[in-house]
Amino acid sequence: MIDAMWIWGAIGLILLAVEMATGTFYVLWFGISALSVAVAVWVFPNIPQAIQFAMFAALSISSLAIWRLNYKKTETHSRVGQAQGEEIGRTGTVIESCSPTQNGKIRFNQGLMGSREWAAISDEPVDAGNTATVVAVEGNMLRIKKSN
Repeated sequence: MIDAMWIWGAIGLILLAVEMATGTFYVLWFGISALSVAVAVWVFPNIPQAIQFAMFAALSISSLAIWRLNYKKTETHSRVGQAQGEEIGRTGTVIESCSPTQNGKIRFNQGLMGSREWAAISDEPVDAGNTATVVAVEGNMLRIKKSN
């Protein structure tokens, strides 16, 4: 029979190879946990199988949870060709009134992120015909405020 240390080591290496193929960082923690169990079985060869599986589960879940709590995702792939924050501060003309309870529309003289007209939301009432400034991008809408 193959020693448990070699089985855990092989599982760990296979999981690390899967991680290298996918690049998701999720499988990485399972591979490292399996290799950690392999080292523990090498140091303490009489660890029962139930304890080995419990160690693997605890290490995998805790390391994945710690990574997820500290991981900060920055999405730059959805804005190809756009400078970050380029649209903030741009002014346009409101063509449909908007308020905290109603979405409106804003038009720009020069296209902004590929379009001249955008759905707009605002924390204050902004009437059609007024100029407004972009303060944030929220999903596919622009948050605006009335220009002075």
